[in-house]
Amino acid sequence: MGDALERKRLDDAPGREGLNGALRRAKDLKLMIFDVDGVMTDGTLYYSERGEELKAFNIQDGLGIKMLRQSGVEVALITGRKSRAVELRAANLGIAHLYQGVEDKREAHAALLAQLRLATEQSGCMGDDLPDLPLVSRCGFAATVPAAPEALKIRAHYVTRASGGHGAVREVCELILRAQGALERAIGAHLQ
Repeated sequence: MGDALERKRLDDAPGREGLNGALRRAKDLKLMIFDVDGVMTDGTLYYSERGEELKAFNIQDGLGIKMLRQSGVEVALITGRKSRAVELRAANLGIAHLYQGVEDKREAHAALLAQLRLATEQSGCMGDDLPDLPLVSRCGFAATVPAAPEALKIRAHYVTRASGGHGAVREVCELILRAQGALERAIGAHLQ
């Protein structure tokens, strides 16, 4: 019954191609790129009295990324901001491909594709705002969050039900794992 409820929940999620289209596009992904602010976080910026930038990350999102990596999908972070907190989070999750302070995300995307010897359609991305639009329009699979501008939502293949920083990344990771027939194996690893 749980799987039927999950499928119903995913079926209700908006996206330009519906769930079946999103699953079809996610099936052959070899690289998933995530923006940080508004995707891995709720987009709120916190500053300490000393001017240090603080961010809050969701632990379930982190496990989703780890499961995705363990299934063989490369994970990258491409963000327009620079933050020590992002560097630490990437290291904690074992993400080797970290691009910070990127103004044109297409350049980082092209470098990743060349380095990993992948075709554009083998890459996916998840962003939340207009700077992510070039990748959303370019990647084989694109996801966004409910708070994204309409211009992004109408171009994404999948719009999460969960908001950025509150499970949206996990939702997308599980969708990719499901599409690739690896979700039950990833869950089963935690039953042993």
